Amino acid sequence: MSKAALKAGLVGAGVAAVLSLLGLVPCLGCLAGILGLVWYVGVGILAGYWLQPPRTAGAGAGAGAIAGLITAAVGGVVNMIVGVIQFSIAGGPSAVLSQLPPEMLSQLRDAGVDPGLFASTGGVLGIGAVCCMFGLVLAAILGAIGGAILAAAKPD
Repeated sequence: MSKAALKAGLVGAGVAAVLSLLGLVPCLGCLAGILGLVWYVGVGILAGYWLQPPRTAGAGAGAGAIAGLITAAVGGVVNMIVGVIQFSIAGGPSAVLSQLPPEMLSQLRDAGVDPGLFASTGGVLGIGAVCCMFGLVLAAILGAIGGAILAAAKPD
């Protein structure tokens, strides 16, 4: 792992944590999500910029992908923690299950699925982990794109 990738990833992680917390503010959640995607490209650009010259597109892509992974991992963990806290504040499993239509609960039971699975702390963490895995892949791709573009545009 290059020093540039680690440095950009740690800077990215700090910003990702702030964006995750910004998502708690009503009406800013969508904006924070969009900014997060743009930030993955930005973190790749930072990693490419901090590479030692002469830069190549391949090295920039590699550094950007690693920086994106670090950024997404920290952002995902913060999002999972925030999700569990929101779940607890919202009233926990009983509050969530009371929001589901009775037909849906019946269909889940008929399919052999316990509806309580979706309304538990473990369910919230499980959904968060799946989203985090998707975010890791997306961050690596976007970070690699950012790093490759910067390295190709500014090789010296």
